Amino acid sequence: MSTLFDIFGFLRVIVHGVDLVAQTVLLGSISFALLVAEPVARRAGDEAGLIQAATRYAIMASAVATVVAILAGTLLNATVLAATLHVAWKDVAGADFVIEGTLKALAAAAICALVLLRPLTEATTRIAIALLGAIVLCAAVGGSHAAARLDDSALMMVATGAHELGAAIWLGGLPCFRAMLSRVRAPETLSWIARRYSALSIAGVALIVAGAAVFAIRFIGSIEGVYGTAYGAMAATKSLLFCMMLLLGLANFRAVRRFGGDSTRVARVGRFVEVEMGVGFAVLLAAASITSMPPAVDLVGDRVTLSELEQRMTPTLPRMASPEHAALAIPALQARLDEEWRHGQESTRAQAFLPGTGELPPRNAQDIAWSEYNHHWAGVLVLIVGLAALAGHRGRVPWASHWPLLFLALAAFLFFRSDPEVWPMGNIGFFESLKDPEVAQHRIFVILIIVFAWFEWRVRTGRITSRGWTRVFPLLTALGGTLLLTHSHALANVKEEMLVEATHLPIAVLGITAGWARWLEIEAPEEEGRWTGWLWPLCFVLIGALLLMYREA
Repeated sequence: MSTLFDIFGFLRVIVHGVDLVAQTVLLGSISFALLVAEPVARRAGDEAGLIQAATRYAIMASAVATVVAILAGTLLNATVLAATLHVAWKDVAGADFVIEGTLKALAAAAICALVLLRPLTEATTRIAIALLGAIVLCAAVGGSHAAARLDDSALMMVATGAHELGAAIWLGGLPCFRAMLSRVRAPETLSWIARRYSALSIAGVALIVAGAAVFAIRFIGSIEGVYGTAYGAMAATKSLLFCMMLLLGLANFRAVRRFGGDSTRVARVGRFVEVEMGVGFAVLLAAASITSMPPAVDLVGDRVTLSELEQRMTPTLPRMASPEHAALAIPALQARLDEEWRHGQESTRAQAFLPGTGELPPRNAQDIAWSEYNHHWAGVLVLIVGLAALAGHRGRVPWASHWPLLFLALAAFLFFRSDPEVWPMGNIGFFESLKDPEVAQHRIFVILIIVFAWFEWRVRTGRITSRGWTRVFPLLTALGGTLLLTHSHALANVKEEMLVEATHLPIAVLGITAGWARWLEIEAPEEEGRWTGWLWPLCFVLIGALLLMYREA
């Protein structure tokens, strides 16, 4: 159970993120079906059945995903609460989050059953689905930060509802819109769909911005709350990703006004919608991460000052020399405990640090130097990768096509160096170390790096010609950047934790940008994808530069 406590924060963000994505797509698919698909289907002729089938499938799939995510999240929270308070499960069953989760799951399940058994052409079915969707939204708002506020809770709940509804209308409707772009062939029908969804998206963006404005005032409160707290920094990162989506949405908005029968323009909009969906997934993961943090207005002390942030971000010479492993806090403490045990001062051999106990690992100045060394050498490798990818762009330098293999060197470096207290360098076993969420996340990143390096190298050298396998690198790059938004560091000092997070968030944004830029390069025609072919290697160069400037003191 202590292991669950340690990984609870990380699991909660991931599960809540999946829940938020599923809920957003569910509500977005419902709005798309009621306000776009059904009105268009009435005059779509032969393609009416195809339009209705696609929206029904989206609603059912997202409803099932919502139920699964809710049950997983509710069970996780209930388990931790029961173990923490040492109470029976029947007492936990009356908790607000259990009631809200149950209500939300039942409503989602009812939506799935209705769509499966009844046609959307019936007015009663559409009304019932709309009401059940409203229940899902209200239950979600009931479990948010807004419901827990002691003051202005009504205003905050309205703002949260508007924000989540806007995200559902725009982001949640994207999968349905993408399905229409790939399935509908009649230009007039496709134009109708695009125009109606475009107008609907504008309304969704307005609701998102309105809710965000209230959050900025009530949850952040000041400029100091933006750069001085983890909540504010994550909100700023989420806003940046949102602006990226707005640019893509604006490009699509202009394109759909000139659809006509131009299949090239339809294909271009489809590619941009795919990127919108990917960046939207990152935005929703960032939103889930925000909900795990206290609002900035509640963190009056321990804020990072502008001078502290400036001092930390000021570039210095990279640390190219590593401290001795034995000088690190845990190995040094373990050596002392072993010495005491060997001389009979202790009856049993004690372990300096046990993952899964809920305690933070000890750190000293040498640990900080070790971490900086790791980041700086990782920066060197990533910088070389970016430069080699630029050199090899469009086959100008043939030998540079092997640049993905440099990522294998990075993966090996991180595997050995990122967590010196665990196997193979430390005394803590491999599986035992996975109880520590930070170590587990590091191992996940290592696996991602190995997989996308291997596939991209085979793509670059012609060993893989399948179009599907070429998508592995961009998808895993974007996923790695997205997961970095949920990556946490177990530090005792709140300020230090915030300063470390501040250095990782720009890297996450660049990783997401690199992944989806590479996606566009693969999917777009050669001339159209040329600019993205320069963009994603440049992102790696910037990531390398940021890692070279990384500091913890």
